[in-house]
Amino acid sequence: MTKPLMTRILLATDFSDGATRAQDYAIYLASHWGATLEVLHVIEAPHRLSAEAESLAAVVQARAEAARQLEQVRDDLARRGVSAKVRLVLGNPAERISLAAKDKGTELVVLGVQGRTNLLYGLIGSTAERVMAEGPCPVLAIPGLREEAGKPSAASRQVQIRHILAPLDFSSPSLDAVEYAIQLANGLGATVTLMHVLEPVCYDLDCGLGLVEHEAQKRDHWNRQLAELQTLVTSFGLAADVEVSGGIASDAILASALRHRSDLIAMGTHGRRGVSAQRFGSVAEAVLRRATCPVLTVKTPKFAAGHRRIVPHAMSETEIKGVEP
Repeated sequence: MTKPLMTRILLATDFSDGATRAQDYAIYLASHWGATLEVLHVIEAPHRLSAEAESLAAVVQARAEAARQLEQVRDDLARRGVSAKVRLVLGNPAERISLAAKDKGTELVVLGVQGRTNLLYGLIGSTAERVMAEGPCPVLAIPGLREEAGKPSAASRQVQIRHILAPLDFSSPSLDAVEYAIQLANGLGATVTLMHVLEPVCYDLDCGLGLVEHEAQKRDHWNRQLAELQTLVTSFGLAADVEVSGGIASDAILASALRHRSDLIAMGTHGRRGVSAQRFGSVAEAVLRRATCPVLTVKTPKFAAGHRRIVPHAMSETEIKGVEP
């Protein structure tokens, strides 16, 4: 019997409408794989926590209100057939979420991007970014319904993942993300689109036809590479197609997700450009900020012991570089 892709899921909530939408996805995945679900709320510590009566009273009041809301979340989960443990902690949200995921051996963190202020990239957005960069496992970030900002959650709370867009630059992190996307799609009965973006090249007036032809050869090369991956995926019994697009990577990915009406974008936390000391990857960050569907960033995926990969873990330099100029 095949082991489930995930057995422990951590849902981080701030009780906003965006967090409620993330809760729906956590229920969907936990129910599908029979995973245990833990719900975590972090009370952000004041920048200057003093012993003054007002400061202490504010923390006590915040804790009491959060405890009440956590109980409501647990009751809602129970009504929907999901048993969950709830935890309330004080501290830096991103740090406490990452620490909880590490301590509990969590295989997936689920959280909303749109927080209580209904600003797409306020506090909870920066928290999502940090957890994606520093967390020990894949992170599923759920955007809020922008057209419903400030309104209660939609009456229909059913979610479903039927199409997964998996952009890759053929780096090891992106191949890990594709492998995870394939396993996820297999479990959910979803289809996959494998996508590579050819970013624009600046030409001078003397570039000539040779360089233009070289770019055409590069496109053919990546089409062949994607076709080989597609063959591996379809041999696994999944429906998959491929796409080579041109333009700014994040723009092309978001446009493709809209064209395919993707339910999920799955991508590595960084690629061949490396990782900035401050950011977890400019492309993933740009996609996260503007996506209208959930974004799954895959960092250190935890596959079951004895897992047999569908896609390679790495590619040779020749395969990655493609046609030499």
